[in-house]
Amino acid sequence: MHATEFLKDSAQHETGPVVVTTGDQISLKHSVLASICKNTFGDAEDDDTSVTRYSGNDAELTTVRDELLTLSMWNDQRIVVVDDADDFVKQNRAGLESYVANPSKKSIFVLAVKSFPKNTRLAKMVAKIGLTVECTELTGTALNRYVNDAAVHRHGKELTRNATQLLTELAGNNLGLLDQELAKLAAYVGDRNGIDVEDVRKMVGGWKAETTWAMINAVRDDRIGVALSCLEKLLVAGEAPQKILGGLNFVYRKLALATELARQGGSLNAAMNKAGVFPRDIGPSQQYLRRLGRPRAEKILSWLIQTDNNLKGGSRVPERLQLEELLVRLSGKA
Repeated sequence: MHATEFLKDSAQHETGPVVVTTGDQISLKHSVLASICKNTFGDAEDDDTSVTRYSGNDAELTTVRDELLTLSMWNDQRIVVVDDADDFVKQNRAGLESYVANPSKKSIFVLAVKSFPKNTRLAKMVAKIGLTVECTELTGTALNRYVNDAAVHRHGKELTRNATQLLTELAGNNLGLLDQELAKLAAYVGDRNGIDVEDVRKMVGGWKAETTWAMINAVRDDRIGVALSCLEKLLVAGEAPQKILGGLNFVYRKLALATELARQGGSLNAAMNKAGVFPRDIGPSQQYLRRLGRPRAEKILSWLIQTDNNLKGGSRVPERLQLEELLVRLSGKA
């Protein structure tokens, strides 16, 4: 079960005496643990006397087991957590299997690991009596759904489709960072119920986002020198190449779609609207596509896909050169 499913209504999921949280999304692991504590202790969810935490690097199985078997003086149950427990599990697998075979009925044992292969004997034993919660990255539709749900349920705001897409392009799929950006956006829009793409443009990413937009607009407006200068600033500042490509994808995939829709019939203006191009950008974007010409415009999507594959390890060419080549192609200079 993924953490997002668990957190929707954690009270309906029986945790059992052992819970394993897997993956590298720390914020999700914290949220899962907080929900378990709330469901177990109610208003006393922050009672330190009933929750004991160990670091996996220092924890000893005998100590952890003694803690699990010790009755709490203040609550009917206790929770014992081992964080960063991958090495702890490897070193104590037999002992953990022994405990899981006969766990304490008054304790919930939480193991936070990055990896927990389902084909191991321990994982199969946990599946029978407890719960494994995946705290992993989300992508695509699942990520957008998470962002929209978080905006509505935590902040009382609704994002437009374009705002959601742009937010994930700029902030990536780290859920902790996305939650921070949503909080910032909610505070920025104030009493407004909605968050639109302009709000995201202004508030997410700081000067790096502004530089990314300047680069994108420079490519569109036939100022390749300015675009390459902006790219240089972003890379020197440590901006991730995939994140830079994310900004380009957000704009130029829509232009690629508009090109295809226009090819199928109808006006370019109508195609721009249908593709989701922001109204103020329709005029400059039409000029750009006419300058580029249909044969090149029809290659935009393939250029973006090729660069994405190359940045993910499909090419030995330095990332800087890959992005520079993409900008030159998109500008029509190649």
